[in-house]
Amino acid sequence: MKIKVSELKKELKEYDQKELIQLITELFKTSKDVQSILSVKFLGDKATEELYSQAKKSIENEFFPDRGEPKLRLANAKKTISNFGKLTGHELKTLDLMLFYVEQGVKFTNAYGNMYDSFYNSLAMMYDKVTSKCGMEEEYYNHFAERLENVLENTVDMDWGFYEELAESYYNTGYPNEDDE
Repeated sequence: MKIKVSELKKELKEYDQKELIQLITELFKTSKDVQSILSVKFLGDKATEELYSQAKKSIENEFFPDRGEPKLRLANAKKTISNFGKLTGHELKTLDLMLFYVEQGVKFTNAYGNMYDSFYNSLAMMYDKVTSKCGMEEEYYNHFAERLENVLENTVDMDWGFYEELAESYYNTGYPNEDDE
């Protein structure tokens, strides 16, 4: 059985500061997520940068590990991105990781040859999430424009209609003009 947020707040109001400190310290010791959340809260950008670096390395290791064969556990890479976003609340860096995921998948395909349909679907859905957000926030588009274009250019010869799907997402942002290309 789980306590509801409203009930939790009511219970926490009954604690004095010393008890709250003890409770938070216990949570910190037992949960890596709590450690990350509190580190971001109290250490700010330094902690966010560390979590970002760890997440980026984790994603890269799914495609290009330092040792051994690629695992290509796409669900793990996507979970890493989701967890980073939840723990830090840093939207730009989360989008950066999402685009990095796509870039790694494209790089992998170019290095090892064409992949399977669900692989491309995963990358295309992630690319679409990035371009959709960029379509809503011109600042994000300006930040990622060159990388978004590079992904598109690097997928022209890929199978499964992958390029066409990415191109549709890219041009739906409303910023690039298909006639300019």
